[in-house]
Amino acid sequence: MGANSSSICELPENEYLKRLSGAEAVSENDPFWNQLLSFSFTAPTSSAELKLLEEATISICKSLVENNPRTGNLGALIKVFLSRTKELKISAECQNHLFIWQAHNALFIICCLLKVFICQMSEEELQLHFTYEERMPGSYGVECEDLIEELLCCLIQLIVEIPLLDITYSISLEAVTTLVVFLSCQLFHKEILRESVIHKYLMRGRCLPYTSRLVKTLLYNFIRQERSPPPGSHVFQQQTDGGGLLYGFASGVATGLWTVFTLGGVGSKPAPQQEQSSPLANQSLLLLLVLANLTDAPDTPNPYRQAIMSFKNTQDNTAFPSPSPHAFQINFNSLYTALCEQQKSDQATLLLYILLHQNSNVRTYMLARTDMENLVLPILEILYHVEERNSHHVYMALIILLILTEDDGFNRSIHEVILKNITWYSERVLTEISLGSLLILVVIRTIQYNMTRTRDKYLHTNCLAALANMSAQFRSLHQYAAQRIISYACRHLRRYVYVLDKLYFPHSHCSTLQHCFSTLSDNGEELLSLTCSHILRSYASSLFSLLSKKHNKVLEQATQTLRGSLSSDDSPLPDYAQDLNVIEEVIRMMLEIINSCLTNSLHHNPNLVYALLYKRDLFEQFRTHPSFQDIMQNIDLVIGFFSSRLEQAGAQLSVERVLEIIKQGAVALPKDRLRKFPELKFKYVEEEQPEEFFIPYVWSLVYNSAVALYWNPQDIQLFTMDSG
Repeated sequence: MGANSSSICELPENEYLKRLSGAEAVSENDPFWNQLLSFSFTAPTSSAELKLLEEATISICKSLVENNPRTGNLGALIKVFLSRTKELKISAECQNHLFIWQAHNALFIICCLLKVFICQMSEEELQLHFTYEERMPGSYGVECEDLIEELLCCLIQLIVEIPLLDITYSISLEAVTTLVVFLSCQLFHKEILRESVIHKYLMRGRCLPYTSRLVKTLLYNFIRQERSPPPGSHVFQQQTDGGGLLYGFASGVATGLWTVFTLGGVGSKPAPQQEQSSPLANQSLLLLLVLANLTDAPDTPNPYRQAIMSFKNTQDNTAFPSPSPHAFQINFNSLYTALCEQQKSDQATLLLYILLHQNSNVRTYMLARTDMENLVLPILEILYHVEERNSHHVYMALIILLILTEDDGFNRSIHEVILKNITWYSERVLTEISLGSLLILVVIRTIQYNMTRTRDKYLHTNCLAALANMSAQFRSLHQYAAQRIISYACRHLRRYVYVLDKLYFPHSHCSTLQHCFSTLSDNGEELLSLTCSHILRSYASSLFSLLSKKHNKVLEQATQTLRGSLSSDDSPLPDYAQDLNVIEEVIRMMLEIINSCLTNSLHHNPNLVYALLYKRDLFEQFRTHPSFQDIMQNIDLVIGFFSSRLEQAGAQLSVERVLEIIKQGAVALPKDRLRKFPELKFKYVEEEQPEEFFIPYVWSLVYNSAVALYWNPQDIQLFTMDSG
């Protein structure tokens, strides 16, 4: 492709590239194509390398955009590639390096050109560029075959039919990458594309019959995590004796232009994790996620999503339900292992979410596994390192836990799995703890982080929902887990009293209780005089009695009074005032979680009763609160029952003796005295139009994680650069 080209800066002057993009049409049968495609290189391994390549060849691409309507050279190049893919399978079986090598080079050039075309023009204009042939200036072919559909279909066939060998690895990766590039038009639109031309080609017509095979192949690429072969193993080795003819042409054209793109040769050296990963597995997973999140057409559901929703285990011999047009089978054990091992990446966590949420066969299989800790521990580690993760990754991990906790069998089994020496948990040395107790600790830590940092109501609601789902099956809670449940509830109880104080007495600065409560008006709805700046704990019950007169009305009046004291009507309420409803919701849910455990499994959790008794003074203050009175009945009863037994046992009891009394009391406590509440059960449901969240998220993963793909961040419209 130009023996004299030795640096990237010389690419715009390369004679072969200039002819491809020039004003002269090149027939698809011209020997030029053999010369153009006879270059040796190790494929770019990072977006930094491709950025250098793209910047160096931008003038070539612009020239092709300008001249292609008259020359049709883009179409000619694609036809050359299509003709060379017809024998690829045989070439792979026969170890024909040369044939595969040139087909790969053709596809690499096509992919680079497509990326520029898609970024710079509409899909309608792109379609026209695929129809242009060698004609008089200003005209284009109208009867030519549909090259876009033919190319897309060819790429899918290449992915699903060509065996994965060292010599075919690069062309398989390039085919997957080119499909990602074809779909990348979404990046350059703020709105979600629902009528994309490329989507139509992929969801109907010649591509449709390959749906299940494509999804299956992409999944197996992810499962196998095949490493990239050593540099040079996929490149045709030129002969040095006898001239080394390439299709009858001098081998000298095969050197120069692309040899600068060797591993680490230009751009930044790949990070160690990139060197250790599988480019094909990563790219296949990204393509699968993009396909799974294509929007349904008005008359056609997304077939790739249908395939993902319906595939079964290879060991499942039951018949598929009748309306399963894209069903297939795959080895669930291998899939499970890969998912467990790859959870450090956003895209693997997102795949796990999609499978658990949409494929009941996968969900049933995973919940029946006896080694669920292999899957749950990586998810907990994501949540534990919440400060280092992006918010979307944390959401996906949390929703996975919520989906798992919908199953009672899971909630029971996690307390039977005993873990030793959890090294990544640094708050306390955990030499031995159940998976269930560890899950509780991590979820509570996540809620605390959210309440103090991000203040995301969606996140803490789902955290609490997961704990609530588990609560009836709490078993043998670790001492530290029991302490954290109670102390977290107490933290919000104290915060609640503090916020009420600030809300009612925003201007008072006295440090002692002065004139805390005056008389109420006859109708009990107005608070005549509240001037205290600090509500002592002993007065909390009085405050809650006041609230019980007409709870919402009193809170509303206090809020209006506070807002009236601000400088303008538009001034936002202070954080403490905005927090009040959130804190109340958290307290209510934590009390329900504690109550659920006491009602259903009190005798299995002496550590929780111990922690509750230790903080009983604070809980007793809330027995008269109008929002918590009902749920406090059982908690108050348990506190009173066990407090009485401890008093009877005498003073200065050891921890061991207290726990012994609690275990004995748990057997003696009349269960019929505990009020029955509806079982706490929360089910995850996707919000309406989930594509508004998932499509930008998936493309942010492609933008940040795709192998050897670069887009100018200034061109991206779908998401902001910090949205991932």
